Amino acid sequence: MGIDMKRRNREFNVLPPRPEVQLVDLDLTPGPGRRVGLLLRIAAFGIFFFPSNMVVKPLGAIGTVPLLLALLVLAVWLCSVLFGLQNPLSPRHPGRIGLVLLWVGTCASYAALYSGYTGGSSVTARAAADRWLILLLASAGIILVTAEAVRTLNDALSLSRAILAGAFFCCVVAVLQFFFRFNPMEWVQAAMPGFTDNGGNTPFQMRGFMMRVSGSTFHSIELAVVASMLLPLSIWRGIYDKSGRKWLHWLGTSLLVFAIASTVSRSGILGLVTGLLVFIPFLPRIARRWALVATPAVIAVLFLGVPGLVGTLTASFTAGEDDPSITTRTNNYPRVAAMVAEHPYFGVGPGNYMPTNAIYILDNQYLNSLVTIGVVGLIGLIAYLVIPGISSLLAARASRIPALRCFTGAVSAAGVIAAVCSLTFDSMSFPVFALMYPFIVGLAGGSWIMVRRELELRKEVPSIIGNSPVPAGPAPKTPKGETWIQ
Repeated sequence: MGIDMKRRNREFNVLPPRPEVQLVDLDLTPGPGRRVGLLLRIAAFGIFFFPSNMVVKPLGAIGTVPLLLALLVLAVWLCSVLFGLQNPLSPRHPGRIGLVLLWVGTCASYAALYSGYTGGSSVTARAAADRWLILLLASAGIILVTAEAVRTLNDALSLSRAILAGAFFCCVVAVLQFFFRFNPMEWVQAAMPGFTDNGGNTPFQMRGFMMRVSGSTFHSIELAVVASMLLPLSIWRGIYDKSGRKWLHWLGTSLLVFAIASTVSRSGILGLVTGLLVFIPFLPRIARRWALVATPAVIAVLFLGVPGLVGTLTASFTAGEDDPSITTRTNNYPRVAAMVAEHPYFGVGPGNYMPTNAIYILDNQYLNSLVTIGVVGLIGLIAYLVIPGISSLLAARASRIPALRCFTGAVSAAGVIAAVCSLTFDSMSFPVFALMYPFIVGLAGGSWIMVRRELELRKEVPSIIGNSPVPAGPAPKTPKGETWIQ
C-alpha cells in the first residue's frame, strides 16, 4: 500500500520529494526547470475558468468545480501525511498562524451555533455554517500544498503562470463583455452537462454612463480587486520570465489594468494604488524608472480610450453622501452594532448573515465577520488577511537576490491589497477571491521560506549571495548599457 501511494503521489506530482534548496535555486535559472504539481496548477487556472455559479445540484453551493478541485488538493495532502510522505508541521511560515487563528474562531462560532448558544440552530443556519467550514478546508489545502510546492523561484514562476493564465482568460472575457455586451461565460456554462446554474453572478451592471463588467468572476468589484492583486505578480513575471513571448506577458499585464478600469470601481482604484505603493520599491532599479514613465502614460491611454471613464470615476469619488453605495454602508452601522451587542463573542454563526434585501449587504468583510463569527473569529480573520502581506513585506526587505526580492514584494502587495480592500466589500463571500487568496497566502509562505534559506546561505557564502548571478537569456529592451534586473 505504501509503495502504491508513493507511485500515485509521483503521478499526481503534487508534493514530489526534492533535495535541500541551494543558492542557485533561489534565483531564476534558464531552461524549463521543475514545475509544481499539475493538479495544483489546474486548480489555480480553474478558479477563473470554471464559473462558480455552476454547481453539481446534489451538492448545492459547494459543488463548484474550483471548490471541488481545491478539496481534491487537500485530499492528496492528507493522504501524503497519513502515509508518511509529508510532515504536516513543515514548512513553517507566518501565514499558517493566520489560518490557525481563523480556524479557532470559526470552530468556536460553529460549536456555539450547533449548541444553540447563539440562538436558533435551524437547518438553513447549519447548512450555511457547513459551507463556510468547507470553504476553509479547501483554502487550507491550497495554502498547505502551495507553501510546500513552491520551494524555488522556478516553482513560483510555474505556479504564477497558471494563476495568471486564468486571470488573463478572465480579462479577455471582461473585454468582450465591455465592448460587445455579451457574456462568453454562457458558452462555458453550456459546455458543462450535469451542472446547474445556482445564480448569484452579475456579469453586467450600470454605473453612471458606463457598463461595469465582471469577466468570469461574480461581480465587477471582485474583478477589480482580484486584478489589482495580481497586477504586481504579472509585472514580476513580465520582467523575469524568459520563456514564451515577452509581448504576450505584457499584453496580459495590460489586460489586468484594463479590467480594473472597466469595472469603474473605487475598490479597484484603491487596490491599484495600494499595490503600486507596496510593490514599486522592490522593483529592479531600471524597472522602477520605467514604472514612473509608464504609469502616467497608461492612465492617459485608459482615460482617452475608454469613453466616459473620467466622468464616471470622478462622479463616483466626489458623490459623497449623495452616493447610495456609501449611504447604504453607513446606514448599516447601527444594525451591525445591535447584532454584535446581542452575540459579541461568537456571532450568529459562520456564514449566517444572509440579508434578504440588497441594501442590508454590509460591503465590509470585517463587519461581516464580526456579525457572523464574533470578536473571536474577527481576530482570526484579521490575522488571516493581514499576516501574509506584512510578513512578505518584511521578507522582501531582507532579501538581496533581485528576482526573489521582486517576487516577494509582488506577493506582499497582493496580500496588502486583500486586507485593505476587504474594508470595502465582503471579500470572503465572493468565490473567486475566496479561493484565489489562499494561493497568495501559500506563495507568501513559499517566499518566506526561500528568503529564510537565503539568510542561512548568506552566513555561509556572503560574498556570493550579495552578487547573485543573473540567469542568461533574452532581456527586454531597455536604455543602452542597462538591464531590467539591475
